[in-house]
Amino acid sequence: MNIVNKLTIRHLKENKKRTLVTILGTIISAAMIMAVATIGVSYADLLKKEAIENNGNWHVSYKDLTTDQIDSLLQDEQTDSLSLIQDRGYAELEDLMSSYKPYIWVRGMNDEAFTQFDVQMLEGRLPETENELIVSSSLGDEEVKWSIGDEVTLATGKRFTEEEWAEPQDGLLTSENSLERNEEGDLNETLIDINETSYTIVGFFEQPNWEWGWTPGYMVLSYIDESDEHYPVDSFVYVDKPDRYIYDHADELSDMLGITNVQYNSDLLRHSGITASDSIDRTMNGMLGVIIVVIIAGSVALIFNAFAISVSERSRYLGMLSSVGATKRQKRNSVFFEGAIIGVISVPIGIAAGIVGIGITFLAINPMLDSIGLDQQLSLTVTPFSILITILLSALTIFISTWLPALRASRITAMDAIRQTHDIKLKNKTIRTSKLVRRLFGIEAELGLKNLKRNKKRYHVTVLSLIVSIVLFLSVSFFTDSLKQSYQIAESGDAVSYDLEIYSDDAESVTELKESIEDSKEVTDVLTQREMNVSLYLDESEVAPELLESGDIERSEDGKYIYHASITSIDRDSLDQYVEEAKIPSSWDDEPMSAIVLDTITYEDYEQSKYIQTKAILKNINDTLNLVERNWETEETKELPSLTVTALTEEMPMGNYYSSLGSLNIFVSNETFEAIFSELELKEINYSMYVQSDDPMLTEQELSESTELYYSMYNLYDSRMRGEQMIAVISVFTYGFVTLITLISLANILNTISTGVALRKREFAMLRSVGLTNKSFKKMMMFESAFYGVKALLYGLPLSILVMYIIYRQTQYAFSYSFTIPWLHMLGVIIGVFVIVGLAMLYSLTKTKNETIIEGLIQENQ
Repeated sequence: MNIVNKLTIRHLKENKKRTLVTILGTIISAAMIMAVATIGVSYADLLKKEAIENNGNWHVSYKDLTTDQIDSLLQDEQTDSLSLIQDRGYAELEDLMSSYKPYIWVRGMNDEAFTQFDVQMLEGRLPETENELIVSSSLGDEEVKWSIGDEVTLATGKRFTEEEWAEPQDGLLTSENSLERNEEGDLNETLIDINETSYTIVGFFEQPNWEWGWTPGYMVLSYIDESDEHYPVDSFVYVDKPDRYIYDHADELSDMLGITNVQYNSDLLRHSGITASDSIDRTMNGMLGVIIVVIIAGSVALIFNAFAISVSERSRYLGMLSSVGATKRQKRNSVFFEGAIIGVISVPIGIAAGIVGIGITFLAINPMLDSIGLDQQLSLTVTPFSILITILLSALTIFISTWLPALRASRITAMDAIRQTHDIKLKNKTIRTSKLVRRLFGIEAELGLKNLKRNKKRYHVTVLSLIVSIVLFLSVSFFTDSLKQSYQIAESGDAVSYDLEIYSDDAESVTELKESIEDSKEVTDVLTQREMNVSLYLDESEVAPELLESGDIERSEDGKYIYHASITSIDRDSLDQYVEEAKIPSSWDDEPMSAIVLDTITYEDYEQSKYIQTKAILKNINDTLNLVERNWETEETKELPSLTVTALTEEMPMGNYYSSLGSLNIFVSNETFEAIFSELELKEINYSMYVQSDDPMLTEQELSESTELYYSMYNLYDSRMRGEQMIAVISVFTYGFVTLITLISLANILNTISTGVALRKREFAMLRSVGLTNKSFKKMMMFESAFYGVKALLYGLPLSILVMYIIYRQTQYAFSYSFTIPWLHMLGVIIGVFVIVGLAMLYSLTKTKNETIIEGLIQENQ
């Protein structure tokens, strides 16, 4: 080790406080990078486990295969494991043919399928022959009383209906088709091609998530021997190391083997970092890339400040080295060597701290995940790759942080070090201030401003620290909001505002159902509505631009553009509540034939592979809507009474409203609805009811038991809860990350300002020696703090908006919505900056208030 490096080590030992601060800053930086990497890997692992539990551990599915096609798949280079599942048919449960699950659903599986689909045995063992069965726990004693060892004979067949919609599939119903009933509520399907088979019950298994609750049969599983001939079976391919090529390979393989039905486990692939959409990839990679750059910038600012201050303290020592022959390279390398020592000590501690910190965080978060209904929990997942990434990024951060201080150290001459003039420039022009400053704020403010101007490097470092903190906080906050908004658009989370959805062709049925549950203590809100479908004729200037560009719109003989319009009337109480919540003027229906138009929609553009938020129609208040009834069989049209637009909104009432280009949702009063309906030739109305409940499952049961009326009911509670759960998980992670960024930023600001004040002890002693009172001294420091805050905000806020816009642009590869500035976050940042800077300055001054003038003048920086 050369003498310069030995002196560097001695300097670090002698300046323990400064060395400790630098090490702490580097530890925080490394811990933050490791925490982010661990969160990313662990969160992806959680989502993968959820996807596997819901759909199974497979990547590509090929449907209805022959034995030869199965053999070809087994020999394919990408097939690491092949699950086979065979639908053997449905058997009637004689005593339950009036229920919503009147069948036993028999399926066969091979050994790989039992593993990949994680069949959990409650009792007994897995089947080993094709005549052995295991039974799902969903089939309880109320349906059948089976025990292990029982011999049962099942007459299984295919579900068949004579409904016209099923003609393209020869009237056959699959497992994806719910129970088919006619208008009277009677079963409208039968079993055909029935075969009797005897089975032995060998066990019971826990009902898996992939046994959907709405399927018409209780699932039982048998065994498939791959060496035997089979009926057409479905195969599920597991790939050990999937990549983007998996989609192209599956398409090529299916074409070669003549397979027409190929499906992908999209959730598992997406959570493994693989999507079929380039736009989704570009969006996620772009957003993560921007946020990683912001993180590194914050880390660099934190560590750079520490090394810059260290070099400033070492200026006399570096000048002495220069006077005895040290070269620029040796002085520069001494700073790099200091960075290497700091890194060797800090990075391992930072990695360990990041892992431990996230582990503790997971212990706190997992109960929250349980409370929102997630089946899986976060487990601490640390990979060699995440550790390597942390080491490389930390090394890069330290190198960037030491580069400028190292260059500065190489340029310090012996005379500069003795005079201590390398930080302070005393040209008259440099420290000139406006006379307005003294008039408005006094001599103290002018002194404070001159202090900043004559010591620009420390002033710039402090302002830079504040700017980085502002950008970090606002960028991560905006990233969080963008992630949540994108997810909500993709999952239509905003549209699902109810728990139960009920349809009927009879108004009395809906009315009776509403009366039966209105007094239920679980039910919090009920909305009933009538809906009719008509056409709307528009001029070109009134059509959504995206629809005109697509060219996918029909035109009438006179050149008008034709929209599909849904006219909806909701019950009066719900209508008044909707008007109030959407901030629509209560006078909207003072005139007859008034209408509320939902003019903003979100739809999925399949060609662009992105979600787009746009105007559904270009209409203004008091414009007219020309309604037309079209008979699609006779192609005759009839003009209907026109509507007047009295309100435009993007808010929807509770319910399910279809949004697409070329369609429009219009809400009217009951009187207006009747006026239009009376003119219709085809009297077709859809009646529906939407229910919000504290216990949707219990409410569904109450509705089912309260009436014999015919209706169809869908419980959307599960799907809505899944979307809310995912948003909640995203919020936990991202807001936790915002908190981490905020704490690091606070440490950065406190470190910079307190160190700057400590280095100015001589300056403060000099000011006191010429008569500056404590009151004036505090006033001067308050002005400096305010100036720090104002200058940081002038640069930080526009820069933050730029970074936020860059993040927004990344989301537009897969989504389309307008850019909005988070004013509330910005207001919080403005207040926070002044509070933090003021507190940091006051904290720093407490360390100097008891020092005498003589002590300050002779003080050496330690």
